[in-house]
Amino acid sequence: MPKNIYVFLAEGFEETEAIGTIDLLRRAGLPTHIVTIEDVPHVTGAHGIAVQADLSIREVYSADVRALVLPGGLPGVTNLDSSPRLHELIHDAVGDGKLLAAICAAPSIYGRLGLLQGKEATAYPGFETQLQGAKPTASPVVRSGNFITAKSAAYTFDFALAIIEALEGKAKADEVASAIIYQRH
Repeated sequence: MPKNIYVFLAEGFEETEAIGTIDLLRRAGLPTHIVTIEDVPHVTGAHGIAVQADLSIREVYSADVRALVLPGGLPGVTNLDSSPRLHELIHDAVGDGKLLAAICAAPSIYGRLGLLQGKEATAYPGFETQLQGAKPTASPVVRSGNFITAKSAAYTFDFALAIIEALEGKAKADEVASAIIYQRH
């Protein structure tokens, strides 16, 4: 069974959404890898924070995927969406029934690829129109089928905990929330 969760970063990613999610997934004991879509070891976020990647996107193989995670931020989302390899990995994950998660502006990538057809989804205000085929909702975090979408950086912990719950169950998500003294919404 594939075990890896891949969090994809591109220049201009939203740091809170990326780092907060990575941190909680790793606290849950989930093998979580930071992946850059560029062929460089570092990627810089929208607010100037540089992050060391674990892997380049060319080192990610569909057979190893348990979940794909896309943080928001601009121009990070635009840069992610320009990666044909990321699109390929996303399509493979959908075909294999893997978990796909995106927060803030990033759910728009799944929408533009036509993958949210008939699913409930949320995104940063103003990006709902790019959730093509989805049933937009005002909820801050939504799980619909194998997709988890979240509205903004303010909901990063809820987003990460939803991913943990989807992969490892509610008890594990509650354990991680309790360890950081976080009240789940």
